Amino acid sequence: MSDPAPLSTDEQRLRELGYTQELARSMSGFSNFAVSFSIVSVLSGCLTLYGMGMNTGGPAMITWGWPLVGLMTLCVGLAMAEICSSYPTAGGLYYWSAKLARSKGPAASWFTGWFNFMGQVAVTAGVDYGAAFFTNAFLDLQFGFTASTGHTVEIFVVILLLHGLLNTRGVKLVALLNSVSVWWHLVGVAVIVGALALLPDHHASASFVFSHFVNNTGFQNGFYVGMLGLLLAQYTLTGYDASAHMTEETHDAARSGPRGIVNAIVVSLVAGWILLLGITFAIQDYDGELASSTGVPPAQIFIDAIGPTGAKLLLLIVIGAQFFCGMASVTANSRMIYAFSRDGALPGAKLWHRINPRTQTPTSAVWLATGGALLLALPVLWNTTAYAAVTSISVIGLYISYVIPVFLRLRQGDAFQRGPWHLGRWSRIIGSVAVGWTAVITVLFMLPTVSPVTAVSFNYTPVAVAVVLGFAGLWWLVSARHWFTGPRVQDATAPDSQELPGHQGTLADELEIR
Repeated sequence: MSDPAPLSTDEQRLRELGYTQELARSMSGFSNFAVSFSIVSVLSGCLTLYGMGMNTGGPAMITWGWPLVGLMTLCVGLAMAEICSSYPTAGGLYYWSAKLARSKGPAASWFTGWFNFMGQVAVTAGVDYGAAFFTNAFLDLQFGFTASTGHTVEIFVVILLLHGLLNTRGVKLVALLNSVSVWWHLVGVAVIVGALALLPDHHASASFVFSHFVNNTGFQNGFYVGMLGLLLAQYTLTGYDASAHMTEETHDAARSGPRGIVNAIVVSLVAGWILLLGITFAIQDYDGELASSTGVPPAQIFIDAIGPTGAKLLLLIVIGAQFFCGMASVTANSRMIYAFSRDGALPGAKLWHRINPRTQTPTSAVWLATGGALLLALPVLWNTTAYAAVTSISVIGLYISYVIPVFLRLRQGDAFQRGPWHLGRWSRIIGSVAVGWTAVITVLFMLPTVSPVTAVSFNYTPVAVAVVLGFAGLWWLVSARHWFTGPRVQDATAPDSQELPGHQGTLADELEIR
């Protein structure tokens, strides 16, 4: 009888963290980065909320809000990446909270996981509804398929179904499509910006792009309106925790996962600002494009700038990018559901934790991710601000789950056991900025977005957050606190906090794409 094959470094570290290798570890570092970059998707978030940005602050906030939010987001991502290097597991954030809490680790893990679950589902809903929004605009222009809420919801259901089916085919197909997605996004941004820079007969002035402020919200306070406009950038720059959730399927996870998080933010920050500047300079008729019959202001900007034929081609590039983004979002969401269910924290955990033996993917978790996204987006049928609410829910849910382990890591101080990728002496400063920024946006994006507030314009973000938090809190008090002990270990053969051998990279060493 032959001896069992020796464990790889990744498998050994996973065992030290309490788990055996169940998922197929076939992703490269680039593929890990590609998942997060695809979910961030500047061609999705920037364009789906561009119309909202035109109303809440206009060109000035679109232009300057992006680098401001980008720098704050980079601090959050850097702080998360350092923790990811120490604990490269599919559970990601909620696992980190359990290990980093000085006391009440199960409670910290429980609420981190539920906030992350809410944010992940909302991101999937937001991305795929945005894709449906743009697809309906294209179909209206090309075939006369009216751009209506009902038609958009129908397209949304089809897109969700396709993403569910693709994600049940195996991680190799998903990894391949995400690698294609990276180049689709980068080349797509170059084509769109190039076309908008070279083809229009007229461009907006620099003073318009960098300083023109617009307030169509009904509120009188310009500062408040400008802050609301930051949602465009903050919603786009979410979802990079996907690199952490994919670490159990990634080679050299303790380094590849952190790099995936940081590189996804850095590349998106640069590409997104170039894209926003290109579109804003191409504006021809601000009010007319905002009131476009397609309901998609960027589509009308494309038409006015380069004509209907070229506009349709640019729309197809955007729709393709949004489709890749939604697919990657379902991938990350399903891995989080799989891991959280592995530890018994979701109703029906045994079902959601099932692995398809042929594809080695959590098929049931994939369909829970898509089904949850469908339910969360349905209020668009009767609430005019529902899409903005979905994007706010995604930001709040994700960023609270991002910052809980960062806060707990700060409390640990020098007791924190670093992995091979870390921030060195910058840890405390960067982590503190991350916590402070998250506190600001959590309050900001629960506030009303238009005035007067009515039943059809009410921002239901606080309601959705309260429902999820209330359910998780009640379940915790009534039942879960008696049996949920945090992540369930399976093969704890070594201390749960241990530095991996190898180079202890500094912040400067690790920011480049490898």
